[in-house]
Amino acid sequence: MRKKIKQKLLRRLSVIEGQLRGVKRMVEEERYCVEIITQTEAVKHALSGVENALLENHLSTHVAEQMRNGRKRQATSEMLKIYKLAQRKK
Repeated sequence: MRKKIKQKLLRRLSVIEGQLRGVKRMVEEERYCVEIITQTEAVKHALSGVENALLENHLSTHVAEQMRNGRKRQATSEMLKIYKLAQRKK
């Protein structure tokens, strides 16, 4: 994993961790449901950003290497797996 991407991901994950603690606290305090849902949407959006950065890293490093080294089938298989996971989210 590229060093810059790793640092970026660790920063984002720390923020998400804080957001989750905040959501938990909101539930414990029985805050208004719409407020909690708003925060859970923010967490989902942040996690989506993490996934995007990971995918970018994977494509530009691992998949590119696989293609250069004649492992096209492995690269294709991994990309299809990610695509299918993304389709299940819809």
